[in-house]
Amino acid sequence: MEMKTLVYDVGEGGVATITISRPESMNAITPIMCEEFANVWAEVKRDPDVRSCVLRAAPSRAFSTGVDTKEALPWPWADMVWDRVDPFGQIGPKQNQVWKPVVAAVHGMCSGAGWYFLNEADVVICDDEATFFDSHLTFGMVAAVEPAGMLATVPFREVMRMVLLSNDERVGAETALRLGIVTEVTTPEALWGRAQELATQIAEKNPLAVQGSVRAMWEALDLGRRDAIDRSLTYVTIGNPLSMQQVDRSKVVKRPWVLR
Repeated sequence: MEMKTLVYDVGEGGVATITISRPESMNAITPIMCEEFANVWAEVKRDPDVRSCVLRAAPSRAFSTGVDTKEALPWPWADMVWDRVDPFGQIGPKQNQVWKPVVAAVHGMCSGAGWYFLNEADVVICDDEATFFDSHLTFGMVAAVEPAGMLATVPFREVMRMVLLSNDERVGAETALRLGIVTEVTTPEALWGRAQELATQIAEKNPLAVQGSVRAMWEALDLGRRDAIDRSLTYVTIGNPLSMQQVDRSKVVKRPWVLR
């Protein structure tokens, strides 16, 4: 696929790498990028050779600073108010019904609409120079969708503090690890390699079982505990007989445990 804002590549081991490529604009999001993400996620979904993904951004001061305000006006808002949809709904895998795991590798600043990428990734790691904040209130805008999405993994009062303090306070890498925004902190030099390593380890596992697990966990977030368990039992009943038949247990590699 020939694209203006993204670089897409499928490497060995079934790992697809998606690189946000607008370093001159701190990898900010544009309408074209949203369309290209929709196409990329559709390709990820239909390509049987892709078993996991790494989402990263071209080197700059930021992983993504959110919306590119220089290109904000042409957003395709419908004239009829009730027909309007989230213009960023295209950039996340889960809203595109993609259940192949995504490992996000964050460097530098991640703010505003850049949180969309965090909110729909399965594993998020960052380097020790990463910072996280929400800029909306600084510019007189309502902060709602991005922080609401982050509530799935981060405590309410911590998200609210980030919303209300806006640009006046940035969450560093170690605090992000403590809050659950990320699960691992590494160096800038090791960031991309570590994301690739994690995605490769995931890709080695049975894809039917992996995608069933991913879908069950994400859908559980939208349900009460009892309903989540009941639906998950359905996925186990459907998926396990199929996926277990596909695993040659004589070839299962037993690795030593690694504590993080």
